[in-house]
Amino acid sequence: MNVQEKINEYINSQVEPKRSEMNTLHLLILQIIPTPKLWFLDGKDDNGKTVSNPNIGYGAYMIKYADGTSREFYQIGLSANTTGFSFYIMGIKDKTYLAQTFGKELGKASVSGYCIKFKTLKDINIHILEEAIRYGVEQEQ
Repeated sequence: MNVQEKINEYINSQVEPKRSEMNTLHLLILQIIPTPKLWFLDGKDDNGKTVSNPNIGYGAYMIKYADGTSREFYQIGLSANTTGFSFYIMGIKDKTYLAQTFGKELGKASVSGYCIKFKTLKDINIHILEEAIRYGVEQEQ
């Protein structure tokens, strides 16, 4: 099964209305990043133990570690969780930027250094979420 098939299976495994909302978010990201590298992480470690929710990744950037090594990872991530959605914007150096810039206008969402969590699309301003995604994509890696 290729990455796109895994993504489709993951989205289709959600119950309504989460399935439709996740599909809307997926299509929104694809409008912003029309031909991204796609990722699907099933949330399991090397031993098959579940350590996180599955997530879809879009784009790529290099994570640089203090020891000088680096590895590629997705730039934008989307995951369904028990209460709604988690949206990841990776590679932002200022961990207060998302909350300070988008937090108040976003709506009913919690915003941390690189994660935006919300229950449903009707709780947030989708245009502000789109601005946050665009900001994340434009960051120099």
